[in-house]
Amino acid sequence: MPQLTHLLSMAAEKVTSLGKDWHRPCLRCEKCNKTLTSGGHAEHDGKPYCNHPCYAALFGPKGECLWGCGGSEGAWGS
Repeated sequence: MPQLTHLLSMAAEKVTSLGKDWHRPCLRCEKCNKTLTSGGHAEHDGKPYCNHPCYAALFGPKGECLWGCGGSEGAWGS
């Protein structure tokens, strides 16, 4: 019975995003590894990203990085 309980709990944690089914804890940002929610994230080349800061920093308009993008471009005071 423990295997059946495990399978049922995994099915209950299934989320669908980017045209695939994911275990809820497996839907993570490609850059920062933050757990994401179905429909609450961005996508680039079929991979999930959190909207802020990762997607905005990597693929958003240049010069608007306000969340510490790793470089000096767009940072406050530069």
